Amino acid sequence: MSELTLAISEKIINAALAHGQSLGLKPLTVAVLDAGGHLVALMRQDGSSILRPQIATGKAYGAIATGAGSRWLDANAASRPHFVQALNGVAGGGIVPVPGGVLIRAAEGGAILGAVGITGDTSDNDEACAIAGIAAAGLTADPG
Repeated sequence: MSELTLAISEKIINAALAHGQSLGLKPLTVAVLDAGGHLVALMRQDGSSILRPQIATGKAYGAIATGAGSRWLDANAASRPHFVQALNGVAGGGIVPVPGGVLIRAAEGGAILGAVGITGDTSDNDEACAIAGIAAAGLTADPG
């Protein structure tokens, strides 16, 4: 597989939301971006606050922009804040450097197909739901 389709994106989102529901998490918002950083699909659960779409997209965008999951960005925000600040400036403020942005890699060959960004609960829980959604689609999750 070399393309992240709408059908695959919907499968990722539905599985991620189901995982969150099984854990009793707060309402989640899930964004799926393709390898070029373009939004393929976004879904918000009832009760999600108003900036959740931008946060979810920013987590996924940061992963695509750096080729590493947003957990890597979070670590760099602590150890090299000037780097992450400059990166976010170059990106027009569109990067959210906290866990919850996970790269989607092809199961064979490992090519980056896109990224999932999730927000709504703790960053660790958001990331766990992204990983579950990607796995349910038969792809490889790379949280960074």
